[in-house]
Amino acid sequence: MPRHKDVVFVGSSLRDLKAFPLDARRAVGFQLDLLQQGEAPCNWKPMKTVGKGVYEIRVSEESGAFRVFYVVNRADALYVLHAFRKTALKTETRDIELARARLQEIGATL
Repeated sequence: MPRHKDVVFVGSSLRDLKAFPLDARRAVGFQLDLLQQGEAPCNWKPMKTVGKGVYEIRVSEESGAFRVFYVVNRADALYVLHAFRKTALKTETRDIELARARLQEIGATL
């Protein structure tokens, strides 16, 4: 049985996630639970523009499109770097830069 990983929210990511509408919060929570159990989320992609080992959970609900950047390849925890509502077709530079800065906070080395 895989080890259950703790979720560590970096910066304002928990507060930002709590600001999501209820349907999006529930969907993200389900995806994070899958990751904690060692499973892959339903809709994700690597975010090499943020950094090595960073992935994005992609949630589309009636209330909009939401994204969560995370790092799961650390032995100690699953780190949520950034949670935001996607408002443009392409991920905005400010969201990528914020996630990069938070990745540096936890240490970019594996």
